[in-house]
Amino acid sequence: MTVASRVPRPTRLLLAVALPAAVAIAILRWRTGRRPVTDRPVAGHGLAHRNLRLARLGVRGGRRYAWHKARRTFASVERQLELDQDFQIRTAEDVTRELGNMKGAMMKLGQMASYLDTGLPDNVRTTLASLQSDAPPMAPELAARQIEDQLGAPPEELFARWDPQPFAAASIGQVHRAITHDDRAVAVKVQYPGVAKAVRSDLANAGWIFGGLATMFPGLDPEPVVAEIRERLIDELDYRREAENQRLFVDYFRDHPYIAVPDVVDELSSAQVLTTELATGHRFAEVVNWSKRERDLAAESLFRFSFGAIYSLHAFNGDPHPGNYLFNPGGRITFLDFGLVKRFTPGETELFADLIDKMVLTRDPAGFRRVVEDAGILPSDAAFPDDTVYDYFSYYYRYVLHDRPIVIDESYTADGVDRLFNAGGPYGDLMRRLNVPPAFVVVQRITLGLMGLFADLQAEGNWQAIARELWPFTDGPPSTPMAHEIERWRLSRGGRQPSTGSVA
Repeated sequence: MTVASRVPRPTRLLLAVALPAAVAIAILRWRTGRRPVTDRPVAGHGLAHRNLRLARLGVRGGRRYAWHKARRTFASVERQLELDQDFQIRTAEDVTRELGNMKGAMMKLGQMASYLDTGLPDNVRTTLASLQSDAPPMAPELAARQIEDQLGAPPEELFARWDPQPFAAASIGQVHRAITHDDRAVAVKVQYPGVAKAVRSDLANAGWIFGGLATMFPGLDPEPVVAEIRERLIDELDYRREAENQRLFVDYFRDHPYIAVPDVVDELSSAQVLTTELATGHRFAEVVNWSKRERDLAAESLFRFSFGAIYSLHAFNGDPHPGNYLFNPGGRITFLDFGLVKRFTPGETELFADLIDKMVLTRDPAGFRRVVEDAGILPSDAAFPDDTVYDYFSYYYRYVLHDRPIVIDESYTADGVDRLFNAGGPYGDLMRRLNVPPAFVVVQRITLGLMGLFADLQAEGNWQAIARELWPFTDGPPSTPMAHEIERWRLSRGGRQPSTGSVA
C-alpha cells in the first residue's frame, strides 16, 4: 500500500502540490481570479500584499473543504466521487490561477508540483500543467518597455520582425519570437519587471514555506537547504548568468546527434533579456501518446542529459519540468532554460561516486552507511541497522541496481512519495534523523522530477548499462544504438570525450 492510497484524495491533491521540499502548507494559502498581467509591474506586489493573497486563499480553501466535507457526509458513494472530483478541480484551478499571476518563486513551486506526482487525477494534473508554459502573460507594451530599458531601443528597431504576443510565459519571464536583422529566427526571453523584488519577497518567507520540513524531518538543518534554494532562485534572475550557463552546455553538446542546446545571441541579451536561437519541436504532452519505441528513445535522451555533465563539466541543469524540453522523433531533444544550473566541487562529485560505488557496484551496506554519515546525511549515533539505511536510500538508485531492462511507472514514483512523506511508515524513525546537504537539493529535485516524467512515458531501459557508460569510474561500452552514434560523435571531436553523467 502506498501513501497515495492511504491519504484521502482531496488531501492528497494538496499534499501533491507540495512535493518539492514539503511546501504543502504554503500552497494551501493562495487564491485570486485569473486575469492577464497588464501594465502593472510585478514589483507592485510587495511582501505584505503577496502574504495577504496567500492568506485569502487559505481562508477560501478552508471554507471550500469544510463545505465539501459537509456535503459528502450524506451523499451516496457515486455522489461522493463526483463531489471529490469537483473539489479537486476547483482547488487546482485556484492554485493555478494564483501562482500564474503571482509569478516568482511561488509559481515555480507550482510548476514543480505539476510534474512530480503521477498519482493526481488527470484533470487536476492538466490544470496544474498549464503553469509549465501557459501562465498569464504581461502586456505587450510592458514587454517592449522592458526590452528598451535593457537593450537601449524598442524591439521593433532591434529586430527585423518582432511578435508582440509571447508564445510562452512562466515564473520569471515570457518568451517572444523575433527575426534578427541578419535573418536569424530567435526566441527572446523578457523578465517580468519587478519579478526580482517579488522573488525576494517570496524568499523572505522561506522560513515558513519550508518550515514543514522540520515537522517531517526533525533531524534536518533547514538553514543550508533554504540558503541553497534561495541562491539557486536568485541566480535565475540574472540572465547574464543563464547565458553563461547555456554557453557551457552549447559548447559541450555542439553537433551532438541527439541533444541540442540553442546558441545565445550575446549582442541582444542583457541581465533581464535573453535572446537565443529559436528551436522547434513537440511538447511533452504530445510525446506521451507516441509509440513505445519513441517514448523509450525520448527517455534515454533525457536520462543521458539530465544525469550528465557532473563529472565532465562539474555542472548540473536542475530544472526538469516538461516546458524546458522540445522533442523530435528518434530521441532528439532540444533543452531550454539554463537558469537553474548547479556547479559542483570536485569533493561533491567524489561523494556521488562513493555513494554509487557502495550502493550499486559493491552492494556494501556498511560502507554506504559510513559514506552517508561522513556526508552529514545521518548522524553517527543513529541506532539503525546498516541494512535499513541501505534499503531506505536504495529507492534513489533502484533503476540502476540491476543490469536488465526496467520499466519506470506510477508505482515507482508512488513509492518515492511514500518514502519521502510517510512519517508513520516503516522508515519513519529513520526519516526523522536525516539531514539534506545543500549539494543534494538540486540533484534530488531532478531525480524525483525526472522519475515523474518517466512514469508518464512508461519508460523502459537498461538504466544501469547506460549509467555505466556515463560514470567515469566504470567507463562501460556503448549499450544501445543511440550510444554507438554518440560514440562516433565523440570520436569525430578528436577522440573520446570525458564521460558525462551520474546517478546521484
